[in-house]
Amino acid sequence: MLDRFRQIEPKVLFAVDGYRYGGKDFDRRSVVAELQRGLPTLRNLVLVPYLDRNAQASAFDNGVPWQSLLGRATEILYEEVEGDHPLWIVYSSGTSGPPKAIVHGHAGILITTLRSLAFEFDTGEGDRFFWYTSTSWIMWNKLVFAGLVGATVVLYDGNPGYPDPSTMWRFCGAARVSVLGTSPAFIAACMKAGTEPDKIADLSAVHTLGASGSPLSDDAYRWIYRHIGKDVLLASGSGGTDIAGGFVGPCVLLPLHAGEMQCRQLGVAVHAFDEQGNAVIDQVGEMVITEPMPSMPLYFWGDADGARYRESYFDMYPGKWRQGDWMMITRRGTALVYGRSDATINRHGLRLGSADLYRAVERVDEVLDSLIVDLEYLGRPSWMGLFVQLRPGVAFDDALRAKINDAIRTSVSARFIPDDIQLVDAIPRTLTGKKMELPVKKMLLGTPPEKAASRDAMANPQALDWFVAFAQRFRAA
Repeated sequence: MLDRFRQIEPKVLFAVDGYRYGGKDFDRRSVVAELQRGLPTLRNLVLVPYLDRNAQASAFDNGVPWQSLLGRATEILYEEVEGDHPLWIVYSSGTSGPPKAIVHGHAGILITTLRSLAFEFDTGEGDRFFWYTSTSWIMWNKLVFAGLVGATVVLYDGNPGYPDPSTMWRFCGAARVSVLGTSPAFIAACMKAGTEPDKIADLSAVHTLGASGSPLSDDAYRWIYRHIGKDVLLASGSGGTDIAGGFVGPCVLLPLHAGEMQCRQLGVAVHAFDEQGNAVIDQVGEMVITEPMPSMPLYFWGDADGARYRESYFDMYPGKWRQGDWMMITRRGTALVYGRSDATINRHGLRLGSADLYRAVERVDEVLDSLIVDLEYLGRPSWMGLFVQLRPGVAFDDALRAKINDAIRTSVSARFIPDDIQLVDAIPRTLTGKKMELPVKKMLLGTPPEKAASRDAMANPQALDWFVAFAQRFRAA
């Protein structure tokens, strides 16, 4: 949080005294005090009591109780501004390097968000819009904007898998949610747990199910239509905090093919580029946007000359935005996104997105989660390692190794069988649920852990410890 907030020199901080997650209470007042000490520009701290209704703002310097700001009638003031007047600051994940403080404009965000809600998610008057997200993910911004199209915002506080994965589905049924958003990681967890939402909750109100944050497997497509509803719009898409929206994704008017995103989004000139900068069809290439979009950032906060902005998106193809993902546009106009282009696997001259390997590996019943890293060297053979998290109580033996390799051989190719398979306690993920392939790759190549990954940008920072130790042993071997 300090990495993010110090950049923008805030004057007011809103904070809670703690939170409840997974059946446990977490008092965060000491963290709030640490933030206040680390942000010298703060004038006031507004304390919102959550765990303790009697939590005192006076415990903090210049503390203001939330209750004192309520209950006063006042006129709402409106001011007309230019379309590119700064609206907000959002942050990149910051998995490597300091998080980018991204500034968006009023008109661009309004246009993009209305397009997304109305046309991509088929949301309108009378809908109940729910997306399971934290406030650190751009989907939170999308969620709170649902009132723009007349929808009701539905909020869920806590762990969606506590005490078991059926909890969130029961909540959605009880709240009569009609537009439901979650992550492929949560869907995969439900599949592994054998959860059958249609048997535990009335989900008949759901007409759109959104899934974003990482690639959604074709098995998950089938599971959703089997257990959520035969007529639901599966809104699988790919976008980014960078543009606060999607590049490719759903359309209620078009057919849906398992494992594929339906089309380019309205007004998005997105293409797959080869290494020579040519748009290709039915081939994997770099995701590139060739024309401006309304919600592209105005600038990065503190990037006075725009150098970091240009370096982040326009270095590889001058004048064209490179998102940093591998994708394929098919002849029928659908899209497949394979993961980060800088973490893509290149074996024997064949390129493969990591999502293809994850689909194969995570179909193995014993595997809960996985991460693949391909290291390419100059003057020596490449090395590809597979890291797996198993179900509790499963033995990690030669038979299971053979089963995993056979799944890759059958579903992908024998060329992509890993050089090594390692058992881990957990797979490191960002706050938005993305597997941290690139930071692990950097550590294995010798980048110091503190420069390779920001633990503050992780959902499970303790998962990184195993990889730090492994990287030390790996480089010493």
